[in-house]
Amino acid sequence: MSVAPGTDGVLVDRYGRVARDLRVSLTDKCNLRCTYCMPAEGLPWLAGPEVLTDEEVVRLVRVAVERLGVTEVRFTGGEPLIRPGLLGIVTAVAALEPRPRISLTTNGIGLDRLAPALREAGLDRVNVSLDTLDPARFTTLTRRPRLDAVLAGLAGAAAAGLSPVKINSVLMRGVNEDEAPALLRFAVDHDYQLRIIEQMPLDAQHGWDRHTMVTAEEILTSLRTVFDLSPDPAERGAAPAETWLVDGGPARVGVIASVTRPFCGDCDRTRLTADGQVRACLFATEESDLRAALRAGTDDDELARRWRTAMWGKRAGHGIDDPTFLQPTRPMSAIGG
Repeated sequence: MSVAPGTDGVLVDRYGRVARDLRVSLTDKCNLRCTYCMPAEGLPWLAGPEVLTDEEVVRLVRVAVERLGVTEVRFTGGEPLIRPGLLGIVTAVAALEPRPRISLTTNGIGLDRLAPALREAGLDRVNVSLDTLDPARFTTLTRRPRLDAVLAGLAGAAAAGLSPVKINSVLMRGVNEDEAPALLRFAVDHDYQLRIIEQMPLDAQHGWDRHTMVTAEEILTSLRTVFDLSPDPAERGAAPAETWLVDGGPARVGVIASVTRPFCGDCDRTRLTADGQVRACLFATEESDLRAALRAGTDDDELARRWRTAMWGKRAGHGIDDPTFLQPTRPMSAIGG
């Protein structure tokens, strides 16, 4: 696969999209067992030697920032807060020139304790996953009675200045689809930003069914039973969420309709898994191995070239509506959000 001439210094694909947002999975492990993500017993985790070391993570992020034009870095998992070297990784990435914006997607457990140190290390903001405000539902959904810990994590992030603090919520039919208004009220009252996400086919059990998915239209209809929503005049750009002003603003709510209103044409993301594989798309069925090249002594120029080649092959869209669509073998916990 060849790379088009003139693409040095950027991650561009054959459709002209430029990837400036890097999602880095730091671990495939998690301390929750959310029903839409993994089975109760967990999954076969990556063996220690397969996972990139802290130094390898920082080196690949540096290549992306210094040689490939990446301006946003988000650390994900699994659950990134359980990565022992997280603070050091954030500190090193914050020292890069030009300095990227650095964010973290987390389930929030332990965030109240770590938030001040993360802020000092250079983290700019967080996204916290929270699907319900009901303790019993939370325990059923995550198979862990840890709602109080997540709420404490949200409060701790806000107190540490990791703002805007965003909440990511997934609604599931027959489980929590009635909670959209309550989640938005909670977010508005605490000055958090809510993002409700259509459930995607990324579960380890491969049990996703489009016909039972709660759609963006249903989410908006539910929210409008309590709130007045008006189109957000701010430019959306490559953001995955379509946003609305809540009761005239300034509060906003976003809906990420990856399935029913795909935004592939504006995608600006590239992904690096915990074991050093480049993924051009969340739903990709192929990966490009940078770990092996890195450990074989490949220099930064060649690593950058391989990364550009991987992104040049990105498909036009995720293809969920295509009858031939195949769910990725790796679940979300192994890919990174």
